Amino acid sequence: MSGGAGLDGLNGTQKAAMFMLAAGEEYASKLFAKLDLEEIRDITQAMSRLGRVSGDTVEALLNDFLERLGGTAGLVGGYHAAKRLLGRSLSADKVDAILDDIRGPVGRTVWDKLGNVDENVLAAYLKNEYPQTIALVLSRIRAEHSARVLASLPEEVAIETVMRMLRIELVQKDVLNDVERTLRAEFMSNLARSQRRDNHEVMAEIFNLLDRSTETKFLELLEQRNKESADRIRALMFTFEDLAKLDGHGIQKLLRHVDSGKLGLALKGASPSLRELFYANMSERSAKILRDDMESMGPVRLRDVEEAQTVLVTTAKELAAQGEVFIADGKDDDVIY
Repeated sequence: MSGGAGLDGLNGTQKAAMFMLAAGEEYASKLFAKLDLEEIRDITQAMSRLGRVSGDTVEALLNDFLERLGGTAGLVGGYHAAKRLLGRSLSADKVDAILDDIRGPVGRTVWDKLGNVDENVLAAYLKNEYPQTIALVLSRIRAEHSARVLASLPEEVAIETVMRMLRIELVQKDVLNDVERTLRAEFMSNLARSQRRDNHEVMAEIFNLLDRSTETKFLELLEQRNKESADRIRALMFTFEDLAKLDGHGIQKLLRHVDSGKLGLALKGASPSLRELFYANMSERSAKILRDDMESMGPVRLRDVEEAQTVLVTTAKELAAQGEVFIADGKDDDVIY
Protein backbone atom coordinates (compact mmCIF):
# COMPACT_ATOMS: atom_id res chain seq x y z
CA MET A 1 0.00 0.00 0.00
CA SER A 2 1.03 3.61 -0.43
CA GLY A 3 0.00 6.02 2.23
CA GLY A 4 0.44 9.31 4.02
CA ALA A 5 0.86 9.87 7.70
CA GLY A 6 -2.70 8.77 8.57
CA LEU A 7 -3.29 5.35 10.10
CA ASP A 8 -7.09 5.33 9.93
CA GLY A 9 -7.18 2.93 6.98
CA LEU A 10 -5.03 0.32 8.70
CA ASN A 11 -6.26 -2.56 10.84
CA GLY A 12 -4.35 -4.04 13.77
CA THR A 13 -2.77 -6.83 11.72
CA GLN A 14 -1.46 -4.36 9.12
CA LYS A 15 0.03 -2.19 11.87
CA ALA A 16 1.69 -5.25 13.39
CA ALA A 17 3.13 -6.13 9.98
CA MET A 18 4.53 -2.59 9.61
CA PHE A 19 6.01 -2.76 13.10
CA MET A 20 7.76 -6.07 12.32
CA LEU A 21 9.30 -4.68 9.14
CA ALA A 22 10.41 -1.47 10.87
CA ALA A 23 11.94 -3.40 13.77
CA GLY A 24 14.28 -5.33 11.47
CA GLU A 25 15.06 -9.02 11.17
CA GLU A 26 16.86 -9.50 14.50
CA TYR A 27 14.13 -7.97 16.70
CA ALA A 28 11.20 -9.13 14.58
CA SER A 29 12.39 -12.74 14.76
CA LYS A 30 12.31 -12.59 18.56
CA LEU A 31 8.76 -11.24 18.44
CA PHE A 32 7.64 -13.91 15.97
CA ALA A 33 8.99 -16.59 18.30
CA LYS A 34 6.49 -15.47 20.97
CA LEU A 35 3.42 -15.63 18.68
CA ASP A 36 1.29 -18.64 17.88
CA LEU A 37 1.07 -20.06 14.35
CA GLU A 38 -2.27 -18.39 13.53
CA GLU A 39 -0.99 -14.95 14.56
CA ILE A 40 2.17 -15.45 12.51
CA ARG A 41 0.10 -16.50 9.50
CA ASP A 42 -2.12 -13.38 9.72
CA ILE A 43 0.78 -10.96 10.16
CA THR A 44 2.79 -12.62 7.38
CA GLN A 45 -0.14 -12.36 4.99
CA ALA A 46 -0.54 -8.66 5.79
CA MET A 47 3.20 -8.12 5.47
CA SER A 48 3.40 -9.73 2.04
CA ARG A 49 0.62 -7.41 0.76
CA LEU A 50 1.83 -4.25 2.44
CA GLY A 51 3.87 -2.79 -0.41
CA ARG A 52 5.57 0.59 0.06
CA VAL A 53 4.89 2.57 3.25
CA SER A 54 5.98 6.18 3.57
CA GLY A 55 8.36 7.32 6.27
CA ASP A 56 5.67 9.62 7.70
CA THR A 57 3.32 6.69 8.20
CA VAL A 58 6.05 4.67 9.92
CA GLU A 59 6.80 7.56 12.27
CA ALA A 60 3.13 8.01 13.08
CA LEU A 61 2.88 4.33 14.02
CA LEU A 62 6.10 4.19 16.04
CA ASN A 63 6.03 7.43 18.00
CA ASP A 64 7.96 6.03 20.94
CA PHE A 65 10.71 4.81 18.59
CA LEU A 66 11.21 8.13 16.76
CA GLU A 67 14.71 8.60 18.16
CA ARG A 68 15.89 5.23 16.82
CA LEU A 69 13.93 5.40 13.59
CA GLY A 70 14.07 9.12 12.93
CA GLY A 71 14.78 10.11 9.37
CA THR A 72 13.71 6.78 7.95
CA ALA A 73 12.97 6.82 4.25
CA GLY A 74 10.22 4.24 4.65
CA LEU A 75 10.21 0.54 4.15
CA VAL A 76 9.10 -1.97 1.56
CA GLY A 77 7.06 -5.01 2.46
CA GLY A 78 6.91 -8.09 0.29
CA TYR A 79 7.04 -11.84 0.06
CA HIS A 80 10.84 -12.12 0.36
CA ALA A 81 10.99 -9.73 3.32
CA ALA A 82 8.37 -11.82 5.10
CA LYS A 83 10.24 -15.04 4.29
CA ARG A 84 13.54 -13.68 5.66
CA LEU A 85 11.94 -12.59 8.90
CA LEU A 86 10.14 -15.89 9.43
CA GLY A 87 13.31 -17.82 8.68
CA ARG A 88 15.04 -16.26 11.68
CA SER A 89 12.66 -17.87 14.17
CA LEU A 90 10.90 -20.82 12.51
CA SER A 91 11.97 -24.02 10.80
CA ALA A 92 11.96 -24.19 7.00
CA ASP A 93 8.94 -26.53 7.00
CA LYS A 94 6.86 -24.12 9.09
CA VAL A 95 7.89 -21.16 6.93
CA ASP A 96 6.82 -23.05 3.79
CA ALA A 97 3.52 -24.05 5.38
CA ILE A 98 2.70 -20.42 6.21
CA LEU A 99 3.84 -18.93 2.92
CA ASP A 100 2.10 -21.56 0.79
CA ASP A 101 -1.23 -20.07 1.89
CA ILE A 102 -0.36 -16.59 0.68
CA ARG A 103 1.91 -17.36 -2.25
CA GLY A 104 -0.89 -17.06 -4.85
CA PRO A 105 -1.12 -13.52 -6.30
CA VAL A 106 1.86 -12.29 -4.31
CA GLY A 107 4.29 -15.02 -5.32
CA ARG A 108 4.99 -16.72 -8.61
CA THR A 109 2.01 -18.26 -10.37
CA VAL A 110 1.72 -21.99 -10.93
CA TRP A 111 2.44 -21.34 -14.61
CA ASP A 112 5.75 -19.65 -13.74
CA LYS A 113 6.67 -22.65 -11.62
CA LEU A 114 5.75 -25.13 -14.36
CA GLY A 115 8.13 -23.27 -16.66
CA ASN A 116 11.01 -24.45 -14.45
CA VAL A 117 9.94 -28.09 -14.23
CA ASP A 118 12.01 -30.51 -16.30
CA GLU A 119 10.18 -31.26 -19.55
CA ASN A 120 10.39 -35.04 -19.03
CA VAL A 121 8.90 -34.78 -15.54
CA LEU A 122 6.08 -32.53 -16.74
CA ALA A 123 5.40 -34.73 -19.79
CA ALA A 124 5.24 -37.84 -17.59
CA TYR A 125 2.52 -36.18 -15.50
CA LEU A 126 0.55 -34.66 -18.39
CA LYS A 127 0.45 -37.77 -20.57
CA ASN A 128 -2.27 -39.23 -18.30
CA GLU A 129 -4.43 -36.09 -18.46
CA TYR A 130 -7.16 -35.25 -20.96
CA PRO A 131 -5.77 -33.72 -24.19
CA GLN A 132 -7.72 -30.50 -23.59
CA THR A 133 -6.04 -30.16 -20.17
CA ILE A 134 -2.60 -30.72 -21.71
CA ALA A 135 -3.42 -28.18 -24.42
CA LEU A 136 -4.44 -25.61 -21.80
CA VAL A 137 -1.24 -26.14 -19.79
CA LEU A 138 1.03 -25.93 -22.85
CA SER A 139 -0.74 -22.80 -24.04
CA ARG A 140 -0.04 -21.06 -20.73
CA ILE A 141 3.71 -21.75 -20.34
CA ARG A 142 6.58 -20.39 -22.40
CA ALA A 143 6.60 -21.52 -26.02
CA GLU A 144 10.14 -22.93 -25.87
CA HIS A 145 9.26 -25.01 -22.81
CA SER A 146 6.01 -26.16 -24.40
CA ALA A 147 7.98 -27.37 -27.41
CA ARG A 148 10.26 -29.50 -25.24
CA VAL A 149 7.31 -30.96 -23.31
CA LEU A 150 5.43 -31.71 -26.52
CA ALA A 151 8.45 -33.56 -27.92
CA SER A 152 8.61 -35.65 -24.74
CA LEU A 153 4.96 -36.77 -24.91
CA PRO A 154 3.91 -40.05 -26.58
CA GLU A 155 3.32 -39.39 -30.27
CA GLU A 156 -0.45 -40.00 -30.24
CA VAL A 157 -0.95 -37.82 -27.17
CA ALA A 158 1.24 -35.08 -28.66
CA ILE A 159 -0.61 -34.86 -31.97
CA GLU A 160 -4.00 -34.88 -30.23
CA THR A 161 -2.74 -32.07 -27.99
CA VAL A 162 -1.64 -30.09 -31.04
CA MET A 163 -5.14 -30.45 -32.54
CA ARG A 164 -6.72 -29.25 -29.30
CA MET A 165 -4.31 -26.30 -29.09
CA LEU A 166 -5.29 -25.26 -32.63
CA ARG A 167 -8.95 -25.20 -31.61
CA ILE A 168 -8.48 -23.73 -28.15
CA GLU A 169 -10.70 -20.75 -27.39
CA LEU A 170 -11.01 -18.31 -24.52
CA VAL A 171 -11.03 -20.38 -21.34
CA GLN A 172 -13.55 -19.48 -18.67
CA LYS A 173 -11.95 -18.14 -15.50
CA ASP A 174 -13.49 -20.77 -13.23
CA VAL A 175 -12.16 -23.56 -15.48
CA LEU A 176 -8.69 -22.00 -15.46
CA ASN A 177 -8.82 -21.62 -11.67
CA ASP A 178 -9.84 -25.27 -11.41
CA VAL A 179 -6.84 -26.41 -13.44
CA GLU A 180 -4.52 -24.15 -11.42
CA ARG A 181 -5.80 -25.57 -8.12
CA THR A 182 -5.37 -29.13 -9.37
CA LEU A 183 -1.84 -28.49 -10.60
CA ARG A 184 -0.88 -26.77 -7.35
CA ALA A 185 -2.48 -29.38 -5.08
CA GLU A 186 -1.50 -32.54 -6.93
CA PHE A 187 1.50 -31.93 -9.17
CA MET A 188 3.51 -29.07 -7.63
CA SER A 189 3.11 -30.32 -4.04
CA ASN A 190 4.10 -33.88 -5.00
CA LEU A 191 7.01 -32.54 -7.03
CA ALA A 192 8.25 -30.48 -4.10
CA ARG A 193 8.14 -33.52 -1.82
CA SER A 194 9.86 -35.78 -4.35
CA GLN A 195 12.60 -33.24 -5.01
CA ARG A 196 13.35 -32.60 -1.35
CA ARG A 197 16.98 -33.57 -0.98
CA ASP A 198 18.27 -36.04 1.53
CA ASN A 199 20.04 -34.26 4.40
CA HIS A 200 23.02 -36.58 4.07
CA GLU A 201 23.49 -35.50 0.43
CA VAL A 202 23.47 -31.85 1.49
CA MET A 203 26.05 -32.51 4.21
CA ALA A 204 28.23 -34.52 1.81
CA GLU A 205 28.37 -31.51 -0.53
CA ILE A 206 29.25 -29.21 2.38
CA PHE A 207 31.94 -31.59 3.65
CA ASN A 208 33.40 -31.77 0.13
CA LEU A 209 34.10 -28.04 0.34
CA LEU A 210 35.89 -28.20 3.71
CA ASP A 211 39.65 -28.42 3.89
CA ARG A 212 40.89 -31.95 4.50
CA SER A 213 41.79 -31.56 8.17
CA THR A 214 38.45 -29.93 9.07
CA GLU A 215 36.55 -32.53 7.06
CA THR A 216 38.37 -35.38 8.85
CA LYS A 217 37.79 -33.82 12.26
CA PHE A 218 34.04 -33.33 11.68
CA LEU A 219 33.58 -36.84 10.32
CA GLU A 220 35.42 -38.33 13.29
CA LEU A 221 33.29 -36.30 15.74
CA LEU A 222 30.12 -37.27 13.89
CA GLU A 223 31.17 -40.92 13.90
CA GLN A 224 31.37 -40.84 17.70
CA ARG A 225 27.74 -39.65 17.89
CA ASN A 226 26.16 -41.32 14.86
CA LYS A 227 28.33 -43.81 12.98
CA GLU A 228 25.58 -44.63 10.48
CA SER A 229 25.26 -40.99 9.38
CA ALA A 230 29.03 -40.59 9.15
CA ASP A 231 29.28 -43.69 6.94
CA ARG A 232 26.47 -42.46 4.68
CA ILE A 233 28.10 -39.06 4.24
CA ARG A 234 31.46 -40.68 3.44
CA ALA A 235 29.79 -42.86 0.80
CA LEU A 236 28.15 -39.81 -0.79
CA MET A 237 31.23 -37.63 -0.78
CA PHE A 238 33.32 -37.21 -3.90
CA THR A 239 37.00 -37.18 -2.99
CA PHE A 240 40.17 -36.51 -4.91
CA GLU A 241 40.93 -40.22 -5.21
CA ASP A 242 37.47 -40.68 -6.77
CA LEU A 243 38.90 -39.03 -9.88
CA ALA A 244 40.13 -42.55 -10.66
CA LYS A 245 36.49 -43.27 -11.61
CA LEU A 246 36.79 -40.95 -14.61
CA ASP A 247 37.33 -42.64 -17.95
CA GLY A 248 40.11 -41.60 -20.32
CA HIS A 249 37.92 -39.02 -22.05
CA GLY A 250 36.98 -37.54 -18.67
CA ILE A 251 40.61 -37.24 -17.54
CA GLN A 252 41.53 -35.55 -20.83
CA LYS A 253 38.60 -33.15 -20.49
CA LEU A 254 39.63 -32.32 -16.93
CA LEU A 255 43.21 -31.70 -18.01
CA ARG A 256 42.00 -29.06 -20.46
CA HIS A 257 40.18 -27.21 -17.68
CA VAL A 258 42.81 -27.06 -14.93
CA ASP A 259 45.99 -25.06 -14.56
CA SER A 260 49.14 -27.15 -14.95
CA GLY A 261 50.54 -25.69 -11.73
CA LYS A 262 47.46 -26.77 -9.75
CA LEU A 263 47.60 -30.18 -11.41
CA GLY A 264 51.20 -30.81 -10.40
CA LEU A 265 50.57 -29.65 -6.86
CA ALA A 266 47.46 -31.86 -6.55
CA LEU A 267 49.26 -34.94 -7.89
CA LYS A 268 52.07 -34.47 -5.36
CA GLY A 269 49.65 -35.87 -2.79
CA ALA A 270 47.99 -38.45 -5.05
CA SER A 271 48.35 -42.22 -4.94
CA PRO A 272 50.77 -43.72 -7.51
CA SER A 273 47.88 -45.33 -9.41
CA LEU A 274 46.03 -42.03 -9.77
CA ARG A 275 49.20 -40.30 -10.94
CA GLU A 276 49.70 -42.96 -13.58
CA LEU A 277 46.11 -42.54 -14.75
CA PHE A 278 46.77 -38.87 -15.44
CA TYR A 279 50.15 -39.56 -17.09
CA ALA A 280 48.56 -42.21 -19.33
CA ASN A 281 46.08 -39.67 -20.68
CA MET A 282 48.72 -37.10 -21.56
CA SER A 283 51.20 -37.00 -24.37
CA GLU A 284 54.58 -38.47 -23.48
CA ARG A 285 56.14 -35.01 -23.67
CA SER A 286 53.45 -33.38 -21.46
CA ALA A 287 53.74 -36.18 -18.89
CA LYS A 288 57.52 -35.74 -18.72
CA ILE A 289 57.18 -31.97 -18.25
CA LEU A 290 54.63 -32.53 -15.47
CA ARG A 291 56.92 -35.05 -13.70
CA ASP A 292 59.83 -32.62 -13.92
CA ASP A 293 57.71 -29.75 -12.60
CA MET A 294 56.56 -31.84 -9.66
CA GLU A 295 60.11 -32.89 -8.85
CA SER A 296 61.34 -29.30 -8.99
CA MET A 297 58.69 -28.21 -6.50
CA GLY A 298 60.48 -29.96 -3.68
CA PRO A 299 58.58 -30.23 -0.36
CA VAL A 300 55.16 -28.54 -0.44
CA ARG A 301 52.68 -27.67 2.29
CA LEU A 302 49.85 -30.13 2.84
CA ARG A 303 47.37 -27.26 2.85
CA ASP A 304 48.46 -26.17 -0.62
CA VAL A 305 48.16 -29.72 -1.94
CA GLU A 306 44.66 -30.10 -0.49
CA GLU A 307 43.56 -26.76 -1.97
CA ALA A 308 44.83 -27.82 -5.40
CA GLN A 309 43.05 -31.17 -5.09
CA THR A 310 39.83 -29.37 -4.17
CA VAL A 311 40.13 -27.32 -7.37
CA LEU A 312 40.37 -30.52 -9.44
CA VAL A 313 37.45 -32.16 -7.62
CA THR A 314 35.26 -29.06 -7.98
CA THR A 315 36.11 -28.77 -11.69
CA ALA A 316 35.33 -32.47 -12.26
CA LYS A 317 31.97 -32.12 -10.51
CA GLU A 318 31.09 -29.04 -12.57
CA LEU A 319 31.97 -30.87 -15.79
CA ALA A 320 29.90 -33.86 -14.67
CA ALA A 321 26.93 -31.61 -13.88
CA GLN A 322 27.18 -30.18 -17.39
CA GLY A 323 27.29 -33.67 -18.89
CA GLU A 324 30.84 -33.11 -20.15
CA VAL A 325 32.29 -36.05 -18.22
CA PHE A 326 30.89 -39.20 -16.61
CA ILE A 327 31.91 -40.51 -13.23
CA ALA A 328 31.33 -44.26 -12.82
CA ASP A 329 30.06 -45.25 -9.40
CA GLY A 330 32.09 -48.45 -9.34
CA LYS A 331 29.08 -50.66 -8.51
CA ASP A 332 27.53 -51.36 -11.89
CA ASP A 333 27.34 -50.09 -15.43
CA ASP A 334 25.37 -46.96 -14.55
CA VAL A 335 26.92 -43.54 -14.26
CA ILE A 336 26.40 -40.69 -11.84
CA TYR A 337 26.63 -37.10 -12.82
